Amino acid sequence: MQVTRRTAREWAIQMLTAADLNPPDDVQTFMNAYWDQISDLDEEDGGPTKAKGKLKAFAEERVAGVLGSLKELDEILTPLLDNWDLFRLGTVERMVLRMGIWEMKNSDVPKPVVINEAIDLANWFSSPKSRSLVNGVLDKFAKGMV
Repeated sequence: MQVTRRTAREWAIQMLTAADLNPPDDVQTFMNAYWDQISDLDEEDGGPTKAKGKLKAFAEERVAGVLGSLKELDEILTPLLDNWDLFRLGTVERMVLRMGIWEMKNSDVPKPVVINEAIDLANWFSSPKSRSLVNGVLDKFAKGMV
């Protein structure tokens, strides 16, 4: 399996979802435990550890960035939900939206790429119905950034 930025985003969403359900005291220790866990899974499959180098750093940057700015991200996200409570969203949708907003604000990845990746993550980890929610909210945020 070729590891891509998509895979790194999947790792990030897995970590962010776990952190949303059980907030870690120390983010780096939390991420190290995640890497150890997926490394063990790789070894069971007879394959090498896939989380290495730039893509591991790519995932960690998103996890640390989102967890380090939850209050700010939620203040941005809440008005974009059009009278919908942030905590009525599913955990995956909430974390995909937070990561999408963080990535548009803090990376050089083009906004359409961020939105497309977020839509695909929501579809993969949640349901096809999440696609329109994620698309609408992130598109509204991206247009407001111009």
